Amino acid sequence: MNLFSQTKPKIDPAKVQEIKALIYQRFNLSPEVHVSISQSSCTEANCPPIETAIVIMSHPARTYKIQKPVAEIESADISRLLLAKL
Repeated sequence: MNLFSQTKPKIDPAKVQEIKALIYQRFNLSPEVHVSISQSSCTEANCPPIETAIVIMSHPARTYKIQKPVAEIESADISRLLLAKL
């Protein structure tokens, strides 16, 4: 038994592209701006089992977290990120 191994949650590449398209549209980003989407597991108390981090590599870079896996992210979740930006 390997105590240090972690199973990485699988991410559907098509869903990632869908989320990126929403981010580019809602944040009015140019194609030159890189957007990174990653998913991680959390084993700490009061933490969702899986969360998604979205990093917009603009100047300055912006990081957002959504407390659900990539597969469950909807358009409304991306819209809420805009409110957090204000």
